[in-house]
Amino acid sequence: MDFNVMHILLDCGIILLSTKLLGMMTRKIGLPQVVGMILAGLLIGPALFQGSGFAGLIHPTEIEMDVLKSFSQIGVVFILFSSGLETDFREMKRSGAAAISIALAGVIIPILIGTLVALLFMGGLSAAHDSAKLMNALFIGCILSATSVGITVETLRELGKLKTKIGTTVLSAAIIDDIIGIVALSIITGLHGEGNIWLTLLRLAGFFLFTVVVGILLRRTFQLIVKVYPHKRRTSIFAFAACFFFAYAAEEFFDIAAITGAYMAGLMLSGLGDSKFVDRKVIVSSYMFFTPMFFAYIGISADFSAFRWSSMLFVLSFVAAGILGKIIGCCATARCFKYDKRESLAAGFGMIARGEVALAVYATGSVLIAPQGGIDPLVATIFLIISTSILCPIFLKLVFRGHQGTELAAATTYNVTISSEALENVHHNIDNECVQ
Repeated sequence: MDFNVMHILLDCGIILLSTKLLGMMTRKIGLPQVVGMILAGLLIGPALFQGSGFAGLIHPTEIEMDVLKSFSQIGVVFILFSSGLETDFREMKRSGAAAISIALAGVIIPILIGTLVALLFMGGLSAAHDSAKLMNALFIGCILSATSVGITVETLRELGKLKTKIGTTVLSAAIIDDIIGIVALSIITGLHGEGNIWLTLLRLAGFFLFTVVVGILLRRTFQLIVKVYPHKRRTSIFAFAACFFFAYAAEEFFDIAAITGAYMAGLMLSGLGDSKFVDRKVIVSSYMFFTPMFFAYIGISADFSAFRWSSMLFVLSFVAAGILGKIIGCCATARCFKYDKRESLAAGFGMIARGEVALAVYATGSVLIAPQGGIDPLVATIFLIISTSILCPIFLKLVFRGHQGTELAAATTYNVTISSEALENVHHNIDNECVQ
């Protein structure tokens, strides 16, 4: 299939312009810009216009779509790297038990509810006696375990809540959630005879050992570089390289999501001299190009061609199970750790978003999921991603409405601080820095 770089340039221009305009419009009506970016992807892509004769403002070929997907993956890597840089490690340790418990509940409850829903559409609970149907139901339930960290992080950042106690807990839980979800998928695959449970657990242990050992060396090297080259571009370049190496190692060597490696790289560099300087460069780089690509790609890549209205009941039940499973499990667990009502709701709502990890889980088990009983897992997963990507920032915005933020973030390395309200204007600040 032909590849035309000029088409990529045009697509990128349309994506950047549409995400910016829709982001401004949604912020104007009181919604986070993330919502506008995702809607922009739906409106400019082919998803909503299939069968109408209109292919959308952009209609990339398969190869060109791969390029856009690569841009979006770099975007979410930047988002998680920045989140790691901004994470207060001491606060993370204090919220460790709560984060792990919330993550566990956010995986187990959705899997159980999703499995139950799938069994009901396969002939009722008695279908559990059929091993093939039970495995299909477990895989479908496992799709609901993943959390889209990028969407949650970006929304919390806009609201000025990323570095608060609940923001740190939700972020930590979302990171742990994906790891637990991947382990759960590996275990289910192993039960089907298609994977090795113990090898998966060994790789997980190896990843954390790698993170600790290499992370300590990374911190010490970074400290030396900062002493010699404070506030220099080469400091940021070193940090960016470390981010990409960690992301690559996590995915290629340990079968852990690349975004987890990027977050751990940021975490290893957090709290050091010039880490805020590097974070500023990451935010500028990502907001100018890669972050809009990530959120727009969710809408652009949606494919409703295989959808049949007869399967709509399963789709709605699947989406409801995915949303309620996270809210019930995470919110109830947060309350057990004495978070107040607002914070507990934020924990539940902040974990409902799904993204690329849910699709990865589907792809892993798709060869073992045989559509039956009106079940269409792929379309249901796409609906889940789109609906939760929109609902997550809306719900979080409602939870924190009228609540004065306590987060302060460094705007630049010149000892200028901005309040949480000013974070709403981050795009404006970025534009100013680019001019400077």
